[in-house]
Amino acid sequence: MSTVLGNRLPPAAQDVVLLIARLLLGAVLIAHGWQKLVDQGVGATADGFAQLGIPAPTAAAVFAIVAELGGGVLLVLGLLTPVAGLLVAATMAGAWWFVHRGSGLFAAEGGWELVAALGLGALVLGVVPGRLALDHVLAGRGARREPVAA
Repeated sequence: MSTVLGNRLPPAAQDVVLLIARLLLGAVLIAHGWQKLVDQGVGATADGFAQLGIPAPTAAAVFAIVAELGGGVLLVLGLLTPVAGLLVAATMAGAWWFVHRGSGLFAAEGGWELVAALGLGALVLGVVPGRLALDHVLAGRGARREPVAA
């Protein structure tokens, strides 16, 4: 099948690209979740959330830690990727709403570019994790999740 730009990558190459994307995005999320859990702790994370005006800051801190740390691990493994993608996207949507939406685009200026990229990446990988994901292996290799060809 062809796309607008010519022939698409072979399925094996697509799977490698999706694996690399899951590994890198998962690593970033794990690092952020680990920072909140271990470096700062739930209490300090909740205090920071309270200062930002985030409602139910302790619950929000626990949710963010679970979504980032747990979601990152699940994306790395390619396990329960739709759940991981939604958890991460919901967390990033909250970060956008409560922290970044009025600060412009650039992360260096407090903007929303990083949370948007992380959230969108998690959603995409939640829908299309590739065949090198445990979701695919556990499904009996019967349900191929490939991008739809144009």
